[in-house]
Amino acid sequence: MADIEIASESLRCVLSTQGGSIWRLEADLGGGWQPLLRPPPEGSDRDPLKAGCFPLVPFGNRVEGNRFLFDRTEYRLKPNTPWDNHYLHGDGWLGGWTVEDRGDAEASLSFELQGELYRYRATQRFQCEGPSFKAILGVTNLGERPMPFGLGWHPYFPLTPATTLEAPATAYWTEKAGWLPDARTSVPEALDFNHPRTLPRRWVNNGFEGWNGTATIVWPERRTRLGIETAPALSHYFLFVSDTTFDPDYREDFFCFEPMSHSANGHNLLDLGGLTVLAPGQGMAISMTLSWGATKDPP
Repeated sequence: MADIEIASESLRCVLSTQGGSIWRLEADLGGGWQPLLRPPPEGSDRDPLKAGCFPLVPFGNRVEGNRFLFDRTEYRLKPNTPWDNHYLHGDGWLGGWTVEDRGDAEASLSFELQGELYRYRATQRFQCEGPSFKAILGVTNLGERPMPFGLGWHPYFPLTPATTLEAPATAYWTEKAGWLPDARTSVPEALDFNHPRTLPRRWVNNGFEGWNGTATIVWPERRTRLGIETAPALSHYFLFVSDTTFDPDYREDFFCFEPMSHSANGHNLLDLGGLTVLAPGQGMAISMTLSWGATKDPP
C-alpha cells in the first residue's frame, strides 16, 4: 500500500494504491485549502469506504440475487463484504493497484483480476491541471468469452446545510429491500435536480437515468462551486444520502453522487441497463473532470 501525491497550482491530491482510491482532494480557494471530496480520517488506515472516491469496475452497485443470465449461461457472484449479501461495486475498490508512472501533476495505476467470472485489466490516470482534476478509468476484457462490463466512480462530497446539486435526469429507480432497485418511474419532485436543489436530509439510495453527463455542486457557505463533466457523456448516476439507522456515526456531512455508465442491476435488465459487452481483448474507458470555481453571489 502506498500514497501518491500529485498537485497543480491550486489543487492537491493524495491517491492510494489500496482500492485505487482518491484518498484526498483539496483546492486552494484563496483563503486556504478546502476539501472538494469528503475529507478522510487521519492516520494510516486506507479503507476505501473512508476515501474521497473509489472506482467502480467491472461494474457498479449490486446484481439482484447475485446471479444473472447472459449469452444462455447463468453466472453467480459471491458477496465481497461482510455487511452486504451482494457482490458490491466490483473488485477494483477492494484490490491493490500498481503504480505505472507518476509525475508532479499526474499518475497512472493499474489493477488486474483473474476471477472465476470476470477477468480483466483496469487502468486509472489522474491529472491535476489548474483548477481541474481529471480521472480516466478504463477496462479490458482478459477473459475467453464476451462479458457485460460497466464503469463509474463512487465520490463522497462534503454536505453543508445549504449545499445544492444540479444534475438533470428523466427517470428514476425506486428502492426495495436489500438496497436494490425496484421500479423505473418518473423523478419525484423532491429529487428533481433539473435545477439546483438542496439535498434531502433523509435516506436516499436511488439510481437516475437520462442524465446529460454534467452536474454542478454549490457550497454557498464556502462561495464555491464544483462542475462535474463526464466523457463520453454518461447517462446514469446514483445518489446516496445516508442516515443514522444505516450508519450510527453519520452526521449529515457527506453525500454520494456516483457517475455510472449503466444502471444498477443492469445485468438483469433486458437491455443490460447500459452495460457494454466486451469481447475478449476489447476495452472501454470513461473520464470524469472535476472543476472548481468561486460562486458569484455571497451566501
